[in-house]
Order: sequence, then structure tokens, then C-alpha cells
Amino acid sequence: MLSIAVIGAGRIGHVHAKTIAAHPQAELALVCDPFEDAAEKLAATYGARSCKDAEEVFADPEIDAVIVGSPTPLHIPHLLAAAKAGKAVLCEKPIALDMKDVEAAKAELDAVTTPVMFGFNRRFDPSFAAVRAAVRDGRVGDLEQLTIISRDPAAPPVEYIKVSGGIFRDMTIHDFDTARFFLGEITEVYAAGQNLDPAIKETGDFDAAVVTLKAASGAVATIINNRHCASGYDQRLEASGRDGALFAENIRATTVRLSNAEVTDAQEPYLDFFLERYADAYRLELSAFIEAVEKGTPTPTTTDDAVKALALAEAATESARTGKPVSVA
Repeated sequence: MLSIAVIGAGRIGHVHAKTIAAHPQAELALVCDPFEDAAEKLAATYGARSCKDAEEVFADPEIDAVIVGSPTPLHIPHLLAAAKAGKAVLCEKPIALDMKDVEAAKAELDAVTTPVMFGFNRRFDPSFAAVRAAVRDGRVGDLEQLTIISRDPAAPPVEYIKVSGGIFRDMTIHDFDTARFFLGEITEVYAAGQNLDPAIKETGDFDAAVVTLKAASGAVATIINNRHCASGYDQRLEASGRDGALFAENIRATTVRLSNAEVTDAQEPYLDFFLERYADAYRLELSAFIEAVEKGTPTPTTTDDAVKALALAEAATESARTGKPVSVA
């Protein structure tokens, strides 16, 4: 039984707390947040302890592992502090808002010896993972094109967007990791940002984007993002190879279809919250983390994956601003 602390009692902290509490091999022992009421409320939901100072987490001998869900500027400091205290770490994305912060901490990050995993949960989605396994097994021949569609039901609050680092670091970063998961290393990024919501435009960010990635293998990925979608949480993937194609479709609450004089094969909207859509992915992600910690095996996602996803996000940001493709070393 792995004793886990969650740092951050915001939306993602709630997701991780619920996932830990439901897992047979994990115990939610401690919730930490500088807003003490938030920490206490979340902890009480699952019978855990709470604190407001992260130093209490790192100093607690009963804690085996830490999930870092604090604001992004604190990801590296909290990761390093937990690792120095001998605790395994599952850190949310992105690793930082700026590559300069990664470079400044590179020596310390490279010196970490405890298990560190990053929360690229879409690798663990059963449908996406099945497509990836089929590609790996050669079911469609050499992979030539990958299409990733990710549209949220609605944009987060403008106040959140202002500090999120922008759509490419906050939202598309999951898709950058998915592209690398399928295609390997990326050599070129071209991004076209869209301003569809005046309120988001005022923050200096985009609320929709289309990104093209060229891989070293010659394959190309297309990522389609939007902060809003009338039909719900639109999450699809297509992997096209020389010998065929694989498709991962959207998930609905039920498989019921209606046909009558007015409609044919009408279905419910897509699931409209990421916790519902990716509940299995979060569970499987946590299982993989626990297995790596307990068996001493490599984590499925690494600090290097997080750094490379951030590099792609920065390249996309530059491309969207300049209108030119950006080479990635």
C-alpha cells in the first residue's frame, strides 16, 4: 500500500485524490494546499490529513510518494524537494512555463534518483493505448499520418487562462506528448492560432489552434484543438499507415441510439468533463506509477518526456506568433 500525498487542492488535485482513494494499492494520506480550507475540505472527503505548508509533506516519514498538482511555477521546486526527501513523484504537466526554468534546474533534475513520472494520462487511455499497441505491432504498416482532435466543452475561466502559459502549454501539451508517443522525435512545428472568443483574445492567448508536426521518421501529425465544443468533450485519434488505419472514437455515457421519423442513429452528447472521459486513464496511470515505485522499474513517462513536450509547446507558440514553421533540435 503506497501512502500518497497530493499537493494542490484545485481541480486536478480533486481528480488525483478521488483516483487514489478508489485504488486498492494506494492510500490518500495527506492533502496540502496554501488555502487551508480547500485542503481540509478535500482531505475530509476521503478521510485524509491536511496541511497548508508543502514542507510538512516532504518532512513526513509516513509519505511514500507525492503527486504534484500545484501551480505550474511550483512544479520543479516541489518535484525536487520531494525527491530530495526520498519520495517518489508523479508531477502534473507542464514541467514549467518556460524552458529557461528547466535549464536552470537541469543539474538538479538530472541528479534525481527517486522515481519521477509525469502526468501525460492520455498514454493510458484504453482506446489510445490500444491504437498505439496496434501500430507498434505493425497492424497498419509504417505509420504515415496521425490526427489528434481535442476539443473541450467550454473554456476555463479567463483568470485561469491568464496564468496558464497559453493554450499550447496548458492544453495542446497533452497532444504533443501523444504525438511523440506514436511518432518518436519531432523535427518541425507549424501552428496556426485562432481567436474566436474576444475575452480570451484580450488575455493574449488563443482559444483554438491547428498544429502540424513533422517527425524524424517522415510521418506527420495534425493536432486540432478548441477550447469549446457544443457536443461535449471531443477526443478522437486516427493513425493512418501504409496498410490501413486505426480510429479511436468519442465516448458517451451509454451506447443507446435513437432512430425515428425525425432522426437516424441519434446518440447522446459526448462525455462533457475530462474526469469522466479519462477516469480509466487516471486509474491506469496511477497503477503504472505504483508498479514502477514498488518494483523499481522505469516509469512510463519521464522528465525527458516532459521537457520535450514543453519544447514543442514553445515552438508552437513561436510559430503561431510569427506564422512560420519552427525547427526543433
